Amino acid sequence: MNQDTADAAQAEAPRDDMTQAEAPRDDAAPAAGTGTEDVLEALRDVVDPELGVNVVDLGLVYGVTLDEGGAATIDMTLTSAACPLTDVIEDQAGAALEGLVPDFRINWVWLPPWGPDKITEDGREQLRALGFNV
Repeated sequence: MNQDTADAAQAEAPRDDMTQAEAPRDDAAPAAGTGTEDVLEALRDVVDPELGVNVVDLGLVYGVTLDEGGAATIDMTLTSAACPLTDVIEDQAGAALEGLVPDFRINWVWLPPWGPDKITEDGREQLRALGFNV
């Protein structure tokens, strides 16, 4: 293997400090015409493990951007910065976005802080069905 090939292979290999959500996914090709609304719709399959409602309707997704190659960056927060379940949410997001985008990264953000005012009406209905008073 020549040096250029070795450098290219090293650049494509996931770094040890990458979360699974950041690791390149060579097996996924971007779906034609995928837009941010498609990504948001797919993220409705990602359910907050503590509340049982999807992250979109909980208002945890602050934004989605797609780069020229179709990779998604998802600005997301949690109901609490101390939430120990980021890995679960990242794994669910990976499963939900598989085949839709070639790669994705969750950018965990804390400002503005999440509050119940960010829950959609659909999210409120889901929480009421689970016995929450919202």
